[in-house]
Amino acid sequence: MLVDGSSPVPLKRRRHINIHPMELESAKAKLAAAKEKYGREIRVFETPGLSSSSTAVSTTEETDDFYEFTAEDYYRLLATKKQDKFLKTRKIREAEEAARRSKITKAVIRIRFPDGHTLEATFHPSETIQSLVDLLMKVVARPDLPFHLYTTPPKKVIKDLSQDFFAAGFIPGAIVYFSYDPPKGDDTAAVNSDSFLQEDILSLKDLEIVDEQPEPVQSAPEPVVASPHPSVQEQKSAEKKPVKPKWLKM
Repeated sequence: MLVDGSSPVPLKRRRHINIHPMELESAKAKLAAAKEKYGREIRVFETPGLSSSSTAVSTTEETDDFYEFTAEDYYRLLATKKQDKFLKTRKIREAEEAARRSKITKAVIRIRFPDGHTLEATFHPSETIQSLVDLLMKVVARPDLPFHLYTTPPKKVIKDLSQDFFAAGFIPGAIVYFSYDPPKGDDTAAVNSDSFLQEDILSLKDLEIVDEQPEPVQSAPEPVVASPHPSVQEQKSAEKKPVKPKWLKM
């Protein structure tokens, strides 16, 4: 389950079906080069509904009231909690958590930017959130500007960067949001009007190596029954000649 309280917005991905071999090899080469350069798998998508119009980029951010934790949110979360969690001993809970940790081998983190782009990167659950920040420092267009990450709802700024992804609840994946913190006096609109990601990262947009072409289904061959040799048929017919009953007199 992806950790994000907002309504899930499907990411726009291009599926490579019947793609030309040259284009497929080019896409593989770009993704492989990015993995070698940044040390992890990276994808870039454009999230429908979050991107701004083609003429202007929205520079406004929702107020904190928008992310207010309502009573409806509380009862919805309360209903999802398992009652037996409080009946288990500490040792049982620790054993179960250790078992869950051993089964999960990766955390898929998606970072959404105000311009509608989403960066997806794969981490190990034992890595800390600091590793995510380190990656962003390499891929954002303005690494010189301070920024913060947050989750919703309610809006919660991620401050403890020493937590690993498992402890932070970002397993098996999570959606976090990116926002610049420009110094006072800087033109915030000008900062947000530029691209948030570097050009080489944006060149990975919509590259997804997935072959969805179904393999042809072959019907099972019908069993072939060998017909008996003609000589065998004649021999059987000869063996089955009618026998004259004893009571019949000519």
